[in-house]
Amino acid sequence: MRQTAGRRRLRPAWVAGSLSVLLALATVLWSVIPAPANATLSASVTASPFAGTPAVGALFTISNGRLGTHFCTASVVHSPEGNLILTAAHCLAGYSDSSPGSIAFVPGYVDGATPEGVWQVTHIFVDQAWAASADPDDDFAFLTVAQPGSSTPIEYVTGAERLGTGDPATAVTRVVGYPDGRAQPIVCQNRTSMFSATQMQFNCDGFTVGTSGSPFLIDPGGPGGAVTVVGAIGGYEQGGDSPNVSYSAAFGSNVQALYDVAVAAG
Repeated sequence: MRQTAGRRRLRPAWVAGSLSVLLALATVLWSVIPAPANATLSASVTASPFAGTPAVGALFTISNGRLGTHFCTASVVHSPEGNLILTAAHCLAGYSDSSPGSIAFVPGYVDGATPEGVWQVTHIFVDQAWAASADPDDDFAFLTVAQPGSSTPIEYVTGAERLGTGDPATAVTRVVGYPDGRAQPIVCQNRTSMFSATQMQFNCDGFTVGTSGSPFLIDPGGPGGAVTVVGAIGGYEQGGDSPNVSYSAAFGSNVQALYDVAVAAG
């Protein structure tokens, strides 16, 4: 276990039609997430600290407009409205769509700095199968976020990753996460494997409590050449009971269906 426990808007004229630019930005982000020097695509890789990347950030508790502590990781996913982020469903235990405002997303967070701003969660979307029985194959969630007083979607600030379903399960993958109690994120690169027919495994030491929801990112090469997110730490053992082995539900039709629900809700 890796955690402690609206209406459609018109896009501003200056960002209309710029989705291809944003996806290109996500490709650039791949190059600024460094592969650790010891990343040999083996079972003995260790994560390294780094200076953060805009489309990945930490989920924080928030009270009276003040940030509390960060408790999970999330990433910006491309959507028509540009307001969607992805994390693990188990990160949202105790929260509901009727009161999502006590969670904030801080993309690119490092050493107390909020370079891309603080974004309040406005809606929570979890799969019905997860809500009913906490099925590890459905341990993923989409959240919409916004900044009070601003109509600019987060994707136009940070860039975004393409949601990948049915992508190769053994691709070279980079994972970015925010361990609890640390002031900066960690990054690691290795090759994923299939732990079961529905669960992926990623071997890298350092992914401790707080890294639930960390995105599994694969190299550009899909439509538009965008960085693609194919998983998020969660699933089996809610992401894993050991810091050197992490899991994710394999992204398939269930992830696509929930994404479509979140997009339809605007």
